[in-house]
Amino acid sequence: MPEAATAVKTVELKILRYRPASDERPAFGSFKVPYTEDMSVLEALQTIKDTLDGTLSFRWSCRMAVCGSCGMMINGKPQLACNTLLRNLPPGPVTIEPLNNFPIERDLVVSVGDFVKKIESIYPYIIPKEPKTVAEGPYLQTPAQLAAYESFSDCINCMLCYAACPQFGENPNFIGPGAMALLQRYNGDSRDGGQQKRLDTIHGEDGVWSCTAVGYCSEVCPKQVDPANAVNQNKTNSAFDFFLRFLRPGGAR
Repeated sequence: MPEAATAVKTVELKILRYRPASDERPAFGSFKVPYTEDMSVLEALQTIKDTLDGTLSFRWSCRMAVCGSCGMMINGKPQLACNTLLRNLPPGPVTIEPLNNFPIERDLVVSVGDFVKKIESIYPYIIPKEPKTVAEGPYLQTPAQLAAYESFSDCINCMLCYAACPQFGENPNFIGPGAMALLQRYNGDSRDGGQQKRLDTIHGEDGVWSCTAVGYCSEVCPKQVDPANAVNQNKTNSAFDFFLRFLRPGGAR
């Protein structure tokens, strides 16, 4: 059999490496791994870690685009590594970097502490309008009431929208698209009574009005949550709440 017919097909991955304790600055490393038609970027990274360089660091968990852990920049676009097949990428080396707009902890691992604080700031839980005992039964909801917020509940906190957001890149204090999608998930829930508390968190200069309406956040979302739509709804609700303040006793001050 000719040698060419038995040659193993490979793919080259150019990966940004960075160990803050020892590296002065990030630098790319190149790896070639055996290629198969059904291989994802995450599988290629795991092959490198298992067989070529055990020090390579990246996050992953479910491998099914559910946990949101393996977000990274793949050929310059925020994507989930487990959900990105090599066969769907252009020919040539695949460039892999940590998510944009986040501090690098090590290699492809970024710091998520500030993102978690943003999520926590919008009260990400149901605040019942009227507390009920177990004996009084469940909080009921119609299919139409569920549909009002259901798409926003699909967010997996992968942070791809933050890596895609130019405003967050310029201003890390900006609350960002992911937090506003989650805010709309709860504010749109007919069982919830915490709308005012959440709106108060996004009126300021780092809130919803900082969004410049680029819309790239929705393009990269792997779950079609459409955070840009959530931002627009939050802008409408914020403006409406502002004008309502003039009609309340005491008016705006």
